[in-house]
Amino acid sequence: MSMEETKVKIKLNSTILPIDGEKENYEMWLDGALVKKSGKSYLRYVEQLEEKEIRTTVKMGNEDAFILRGGGVKMRLPFNTIKEEIGEYETQFGSMPIITKTKHLSYDYNEDNQLSGKFNVQYDLIISGQSVGKYTLEIQYSEVQK
Repeated sequence: MSMEETKVKIKLNSTILPIDGEKENYEMWLDGALVKKSGKSYLRYVEQLEEKEIRTTVKMGNEDAFILRGGGVKMRLPFNTIKEEIGEYETQFGSMPIITKTKHLSYDYNEDNQLSGKFNVQYDLIISGQSVGKYTLEIQYSEVQK
């Protein structure tokens, strides 16, 4: 199984519209890697949240995708445009199932002279049968020039 890895600069935009609260926007610039494995594209990067280091892997696609986080936050968020998916979120009290209802999923990429791409997902997050909010995540990446 061959694996290609390319260093990339990542711009991450996240919008959260909680059911009961104010809209939140986050923007982060991160260094990461684009990994090509078995015809699939994955972005890997590390976020620093307070004292915690969170290792994140994003599998990008147009029909299904997922976000896997480890380290300071442990979470698996699957996305599927056809059906609701069950993921999980680790808390100090144990693992909690979470449901994602994907509204929109797209992945566009360019591999001509400079590797770049854009991944976008919009979803509702459901915990214990209740929607907790509408989430939008947009990730743009481009190859780091040597």
